[in-house]
Amino acid sequence: MKIFMIVILFIMALSLFAGCVAEIRTPPPPARVDVRPAPPFPGGVWIDGYWESRYGDWVWSPGYWDKRPWPGAHWVPGHWDETPGGWRWIPGHWRR
Repeated sequence: MKIFMIVILFIMALSLFAGCVAEIRTPPPPARVDVRPAPPFPGGVWIDGYWESRYGDWVWSPGYWDKRPWPGAHWVPGHWDETPGGWRWIPGHWRR
């Protein structure tokens, strides 16, 4: 029972940080231009690559093909937004 309570408290503590948004002090490097291969399926939507901050280093996450989640959906690309506290990632998402 004691271990169960410790696990529950640990999960609750983690949930406090789930919505945290990290701000990075250094701006991201200029975007790379990914080589866009032919779509692997009909109607594919290309999602551009972007820079991620991992443990203080900038790492390129390459672009990829994706399927529209519903007819008429279009992809709104993610981007880095400069704030007074640093740079914050705004994730890409599908929009109607």
